[in-house]
Amino acid sequence: MRIAILGTGDVAQQLGTKLAAIGHQVQLGSRSHDHPSALAWAAKTGGDTSTFELVATWGEVVFNCTSGQHSLKALRLAGHAALDGKILIDVSNPLDFSNGFPPTLSIANTDSLGEQIQHSFPEAKVVKALNTVANHLMVDPGQVDGPASLPICGDDAEAKAKVSAWMTEWFGWEDVIDLGPIESARATEAWLLMWTRLYGALGTGNFHMAIVR
Repeated sequence: MRIAILGTGDVAQQLGTKLAAIGHQVQLGSRSHDHPSALAWAAKTGGDTSTFELVATWGEVVFNCTSGQHSLKALRLAGHAALDGKILIDVSNPLDFSNGFPPTLSIANTDSLGEQIQHSFPEAKVVKALNTVANHLMVDPGQVDGPASLPICGDDAEAKAKVSAWMTEWFGWEDVIDLGPIESARATEAWLLMWTRLYGALGTGNFHMAIVR
C-alpha cells in the first residue's frame, strides 16, 4: 500500500519506519522537498520524501503526524483534492506548551482537533487513532507487558473498520475500541492531560491504557 505520512518528527518517523519494514511504500511529507530529517529518514529506510501536497496526492492512505497546533495549516497545504475520499488517520494532539510542562490543550471540551480536521476536510474520512500512547508503543504495544487498549473514533464506519484491522495487522493492537463519531476525539485528546502527568510521575512514556471488562 502507498502510505503518506504528513510530518517529519519522531511520531512520523516511527510510523514510517515500521510501515516500510512490513512492506508498504512510505513517503514523509513536509513543507519542502528537502527537509533534512526527512531526507535522513529516507536514506535509512528506503522510503521517500516530498511536499505535503505531493505526498498526500500519491498516498492511498494518509497519516497526519504534524504538530497539533499546525495540523490544519499542513493539511491545507496538502490540499482538498489530495485528501478527497481517502482515509486520514489523525495521530495529532492539540498540545499547548506555551506555559511549559505539563501542557494544556488549545482545543477542548466542546470541540477537538479531530473534529476541526473533519469539518475542514469533509471529503476525507478522518479516523482519530494512536494519539493516546508514546510513539514507540504506537507501532509495538507489546513492549509493555499486559493487555493494551486503543480507542479510535470517526464518522465513517467503513473507514473505522479498516483502521481497526490495520492497527491489529500492522502494529499488533488486539483491543481496538470504537468510541463512535469523531466528536469522541474530545475525550481521546483530553487523555493527554492525564498522559503527560503520568509521564511526569513515572519518568517514562513506556505505558499504555488497558480497559478491563
